[in-house]
Amino acid sequence: MSTHHTETRGIRRGLGRVARTLVTLAAVIVVLGGIAWALPSALGYERYVITGGSMSGSIEKGAVVFTRNVPEADLAVGDVITYLPPSDSGVTTLVTHRIHDIKTGADGRPSYRTQGDANPDPDPWRFALDSDVQPVVQFHVPLAGHVLIALADRDIRMLVIGIPAGLVALGALTELVSVLRGTQRRHRLDASPTTTAAGA
Repeated sequence: MSTHHTETRGIRRGLGRVARTLVTLAAVIVVLGGIAWALPSALGYERYVITGGSMSGSIEKGAVVFTRNVPEADLAVGDVITYLPPSDSGVTTLVTHRIHDIKTGADGRPSYRTQGDANPDPDPWRFALDSDVQPVVQFHVPLAGHVLIALADRDIRMLVIGIPAGLVALGALTELVSVLRGTQRRHRLDASPTTTAAGA
């Protein structure tokens, strides 16, 4: 066999190994991403992306907070909660702030005031809960919110899904071509005439 053919075969084998490695890596990333996406919900957590800086110092902008519903009776000053402020507050988006104080009204129901850790003053509104449970932040993952925000864009989402899918398809095609070439080579060898050398 010529040196050229040997080098070509070596290059093909090297490229095949690289393709298989990329396919394996892509598959691992897809699986881990799917687990990271589904596992919190399966364990009873809700996710919220922090889009402001009012909790800087403890929870930075771009983090994802994970909350779990806690009975209202278990709420305490210092808990970080995610809630929708009262309608007369003028705030129409969810807020993640720390409970600053809890007061019991004449009707026996508690009311709450919150404050962002980076804000000099408590929030100007006071509110009561509409439910007997409240989402309380259990932990957060810094910067992960930027990924979720990016994935909300359809083009980016298609790119993120398309690249691993393309690598998996490339790996499958490479394996198929390799198998077909091996099969054809065996057929050629089986079809070759057998020669016998006569001895004296």
